[in-house]
Amino acid sequence: MRLGVLDVGSNTVHLLIVDAHPGAHPQPMASHKSVLRLMRYLAPDGSITDEGVDAIVSAVSGAVELADRSNLDNFLPMATSAIREAKNGPEVLSLVTEQTGVELQVLSGEDEAKLTFLAVRRWYGWSAGNILLFDIGGGSLELSMGQDEYPSIGMSVPLGAGRSTISFLQDDPPSLDQQTALREHARGILEQARDEFAELPPPSHVVGSSKTIRSLARLAGSVRDGVGDSDRMLLRRSQLDDWVPRLARLPAASRPELPGITLDRTFQIVAGGIVLSETMRAFDVKELDVSPWAMREGVLLRYLDHLD
Repeated sequence: MRLGVLDVGSNTVHLLIVDAHPGAHPQPMASHKSVLRLMRYLAPDGSITDEGVDAIVSAVSGAVELADRSNLDNFLPMATSAIREAKNGPEVLSLVTEQTGVELQVLSGEDEAKLTFLAVRRWYGWSAGNILLFDIGGGSLELSMGQDEYPSIGMSVPLGAGRSTISFLQDDPPSLDQQTALREHARGILEQARDEFAELPPPSHVVGSSKTIRSLARLAGSVRDGVGDSDRMLLRRSQLDDWVPRLARLPAASRPELPGITLDRTFQIVAGGIVLSETMRAFDVKELDVSPWAMREGVLLRYLDHLD
């Protein structure tokens, strides 16, 4: 069957179309992405501005056009932290439905963590043991750990790369004081989050997912032979800490000249690097594997699991 997953996130609206059936590897067939950077459209009261709402509607409309041409058997549209936390989120959802016909399912932060964990578990398999997972989105950071297909703990904290950029790294390039303020803010949140994991056994395998972490790994990480034809991408904290200050000295317009840094992530990649560095430090992680699968794949897998 042909399935489409529409992810309305804080940074992009991304439609992924795959061919799949229960028990099979989802095979990507098409993709459509619109860059939103919704955090720049937040009003002081926490609502999304009219300009931001128009951008959401336009991006969803573009994705729907591709979905309509793709003869989908089912369409799975969802929204994450930006709309979930916006003061006018319900009004935005109603307008999207009215103008595009799409009824977005709003995922909770815990849902995001669980679905991403499911995808990562399937990618690495049972031999990975107790997995600790970090996933950095535009609005939030998801943390999860467990030995099963769904995590024993899955939580979301407000340390997304886009949110952190807007809140702390206002200059381009950001000042050292701004970077320090973000690090201190992240440490405070992560110390509290880490306490929730204290009763769990130590991880056997640490994994990072999301476009931000994949971009940082392409820039600063290393590649080793994996199982089968797939390479294994790794990122050490020492490599990350070597590159983040250098990224921070460059203006956003110059960063895409570096390996792995794309135009849709260039404005928030420094904040993403700082948050990942502090997350690895808080959980005493020196190296992590980088997963090619994340939440969208988790949504697909959950759907397939529930088919008769």
